[in-house]
Amino acid sequence: MTRLKHLFNEYPRQYWLMIVGIIISTAGGSMIWPFMLIYASGKLDLPLSTVATLISINAGTGLFASIIAGFLADKIGRKVIMIFSLALNGVAYFFMMSAETYPQFAILMVLIGLSNPLYQVGADAMLADMIPSEKRTDAYAINRIANNAAFGIGPAVGGFLAGRDYSLAFIGAGSGFIIYSLLLFFLARETLDKTVSGETAIHSADQQSFIKDLLRMLGDKAYLAFVALMAIGLTAPTMLWILMPIYAKTNFGIHEAQYGWIPTTNAMMCVFVQYAVTSITRRYKTLPVMAAGMFIYALGVGSVALMTGFWGFWLSMVILTFGELTIVPTASKYVADIAPADMRGRYMSVYWFGWGFARACAPLIGGFLNDNLFPQAIWIGGITIGMTSTLGLILLNNLTKSRAALRVSAES
Repeated sequence: MTRLKHLFNEYPRQYWLMIVGIIISTAGGSMIWPFMLIYASGKLDLPLSTVATLISINAGTGLFASIIAGFLADKIGRKVIMIFSLALNGVAYFFMMSAETYPQFAILMVLIGLSNPLYQVGADAMLADMIPSEKRTDAYAINRIANNAAFGIGPAVGGFLAGRDYSLAFIGAGSGFIIYSLLLFFLARETLDKTVSGETAIHSADQQSFIKDLLRMLGDKAYLAFVALMAIGLTAPTMLWILMPIYAKTNFGIHEAQYGWIPTTNAMMCVFVQYAVTSITRRYKTLPVMAAGMFIYALGVGSVALMTGFWGFWLSMVILTFGELTIVPTASKYVADIAPADMRGRYMSVYWFGWGFARACAPLIGGFLNDNLFPQAIWIGGITIGMTSTLGLILLNNLTKSRAALRVSAES
């Protein structure tokens, strides 16, 4: 009990408010998202490659939103865009219950795609504002533990509800987002430090405009290479998350109520194993850790091609989860640490742009491989993509080390 009290006092109260909110909203949203393609396929009766474009529309819209999310977070504040994002998400899920046509689904996917990056970028920046660098790895890890604890509840409950009436799962999703938005509105304070922006304006008038700020960030070549490699590699696990539910049901008859325990396993591992993995990974340099995580990601995705039943798919998720535990908190800390204080939101924005790119490409690539080759081709393509990213991260780490060594040599 004393240890828990010490942990609670180690971080600001608003940090814990965000943890409570993410539990509520994630538990709601995860009731329906793992089964979205199954639901849409049943409503629309279209090929997988066509239905999968709904996820790409969602992600493509997210790419646009992620470009402006960092600018908005740095200019108008973290709190405003987080509340707007959560409220818009909740409303969209409520309307999803009545969607019957492809255009209706597409419009709602656009709304969800617009809102998600706004929250993620705002929340990452708010957390970085409140937490000093030496505590950020643990803070991001705790955030992921809370997120995944909620995700452990959502798919299991959602699969049960969806097997009876999908509307119940949509109501749960919409309610979770609306409740969190109200908590932030009434209880949270803005964390954006206006004085930092003011000092930066004095030092350089060029940084007043969005375009010039963006150009400043685009000059960080190593960071852009990192984002590009992450975007490529994250396409592989995204294929598994989006396509494995419908792949398992269509080809092997795995029902939603049964499949729901697979993402729940992922969430429970993140709850009970994340902190232990982080205690190991934080001892090492970030890029090698991320390369190792991407390698494990790739193995998990590729293993799906060998599986034929519930326990096989469950094992693939377990393998993939170890990659997730390794790479995700480390990547968030890496971005937070290298970003200038007045550009933190925009650096986070570009990082989440990479995630959005992966989400946009994954269903298109997987759907194409499924419809034009054979179902297992999804996972063969996935492991190939993941291994390409792994190699790239290794090369980037070696290049970074070489440049650092040359810089030290020149200074001496």
